[in-house]
Amino acid sequence: MEGVIADLHIHSRFSRACSKGLNLESLEKWARIKGLGLLGTGDFTHPVWLKELKDNLEEREGILFSKTGFKFVLSGEISLMYTDNNVGGGRRVHLLLLAPSFEVVDKINSWLDTRGRRDYDGRPIFNVSCEDFSAKMKLIDDKIEIIPAHIWTPWFGVFGSATGYDSLKEAFGSQAGEIHAIETGMSSDPEMNWRLSELNDKTIVSFSDSHSFWPWRLGREATIFKRADSYDEILREIRENDILGTVETDPAYGKYHWDGHRNCGFSCSPQKTRELGGKCPECGQDLVIGVESRVDELANQDVREGKKFYKMLPLHELISFYLKSGLATKRVWDIYNKLIREFGNEFNVLLEVDAERLKGLVDARLVDLIMQNREGRIKVKPGYDGVYGAIDDGKEVSGQKTLF
Repeated sequence: MEGVIADLHIHSRFSRACSKGLNLESLEKWARIKGLGLLGTGDFTHPVWLKELKDNLEEREGILFSKTGFKFVLSGEISLMYTDNNVGGGRRVHLLLLAPSFEVVDKINSWLDTRGRRDYDGRPIFNVSCEDFSAKMKLIDDKIEIIPAHIWTPWFGVFGSATGYDSLKEAFGSQAGEIHAIETGMSSDPEMNWRLSELNDKTIVSFSDSHSFWPWRLGREATIFKRADSYDEILREIRENDILGTVETDPAYGKYHWDGHRNCGFSCSPQKTRELGGKCPECGQDLVIGVESRVDELANQDVREGKKFYKMLPLHELISFYLKSGLATKRVWDIYNKLIREFGNEFNVLLEVDAERLKGLVDARLVDLIMQNREGRIKVKPGYDGVYGAIDDGKEVSGQKTLF
């Protein structure tokens, strides 16, 4: 496949709710199996993780190389939680940071130490506004890239329904022009973001925000760069919107695509939410408003033309659905490993290998699922309020009520 598939938003074992097995060795192993050519390091603000990065990776032109030559870029996620007096109320926004060198990371961390602690979580929280944080990063080094992370999720997206803003200008003020890219998050895709005129001049990237190294998490969303020879080249492609495209899950697969209440087992479409006056029919409380509703609220133009993107689910999801067996079961792993041994990596299977070659190895029904997935034709029951979406088998889920 042309280009370099990269997942630059991941975490280490030092972030909350992350696998304890997240180390450089496991990340590289599963990135290669997935078919990724470049990873973010994640969590460069955490002192212990940063020391591991410095001890084990060699820095050349802003790219970090493992002992076997796999490439990483310094990345981290910051949680900003603060009161914005300009618009009123508290704001919670997650930002993805990319940095050009260990030297610059040390400067970022030295400044963060004046604002709070970094050692308790790989994604630390600071009481700093988006505008002030961005201005400080620019002063430290102009090559620091700030990308609003999973921009539509209700609680921590810059456009989130619960704690977000209605525009980048509102969020970043005088620094809005320094934001060159946004991350779609699992619950949205580029087409949804193309409905906002404010994003017309922004690069739309996708990354997994993975909390484990398993291939149904790592690289489930990714960005395809033309080259990844240096940090400067990666930065240029982001800032000039010169990437090749992105890999996306179906946005319905994301945990916040539709509106709903997890505790009530209730979800619904934006249209039904409007009919319900935003209230859960089970408990009468406000529904958690998901991404599709929020996009509808802020959209101000028809969908425009943009970069190519692939909309598909991870291979484990397809095999699990085909077998009616859990993602991590031996039966699923046996088929997955057989395909990887034959075709090299997961993205080859999902995007490249023709149906006839696949039929020589696995059942025709699974081959059909892989082909449907490649063409974006698999129907997904929408996720809501922290519940992942799932492949639609036409059956009702016990204890879950969904209104369209």
